[in-house]
Amino acid sequence: MIRSMTGYGEAEGMVGSLRVVVDVRTVNHRFFSPSIKLPNAYGRWETEVREAMRLKVARGHVTLTARSERLTDSVLAIDETRFGAVAGQLQALVSRYGLTGGVDLGSVLRMPDVLSAPRDDEATGSAAELVGIVDTALDALQRARADEGERLAAVLRQRLEVVEGALTRIAARAPERIVAYRARLRENVQELAGGVAVDDARLAQEIAILADRMDVAEELDRFHSHIVAFRATLDDAGGEPVGKRLGFLLQEMLREANTTGSKAADAPLLHEVVGLKEELERIREQVENLE
Repeated sequence: MIRSMTGYGEAEGMVGSLRVVVDVRTVNHRFFSPSIKLPNAYGRWETEVREAMRLKVARGHVTLTARSERLTDSVLAIDETRFGAVAGQLQALVSRYGLTGGVDLGSVLRMPDVLSAPRDDEATGSAAELVGIVDTALDALQRARADEGERLAAVLRQRLEVVEGALTRIAARAPERIVAYRARLRENVQELAGGVAVDDARLAQEIAILADRMDVAEELDRFHSHIVAFRATLDDAGGEPVGKRLGFLLQEMLREANTTGSKAADAPLLHEVVGLKEELERIREQVENLE
């Protein structure tokens, strides 16, 4: 399956009495590199969250952030013992100093520690509830990565067509430059001989040896086989990540391109090889974005 290493996913749900929002972001990395930020109440479940991430993301730097909040209708707690003590103290002060107005409910509730909201770090819930939300966010992330991966695959297929065009031109030029090189070599030998008889059989043998050294047919055949494997990997409908395999195939293509260039001995052929290597570099930049 073709998946980008860049993506974003989000999900929300209830963990105990809290509403939890989880977002996951990924960027390029050679290996699986997780970064997890959980509320204090859920820190003890980090191992379970990390394992859920590892099962669904093979490569990439993955940042997961969870935020928790109470619902707006959460019940406030009244400490009745504290309420009674505060009310008594206030009433005593009113009587002692002859104050008017008396003591009302609002005055008591505004005093410290009488009215309090439940604390998030006292939240109930379970690791399974949190991991369920994490899984949903990871599924959204994977869908986004798959969509981006398909777009990258389309770009790679277009680049491969450009590479194949260059290989076609190299294959057409290769024998032409050998013929031209053979004729130029024969002329040079005749000129250097200065009218002295030249052993044509020996000259033909040397030319044949040089032509064999300049032959790039095997390199082009291997290059085409790598392209076939590259396309087959792009079209693979399995669930395994393909980024590393595509990278290895690309290295082999670059090896064949370098060998072809070293055998070129021809300006037009070298120009095609340079263009070919530039295109392979563009492909490499895209492959590095794939899981």
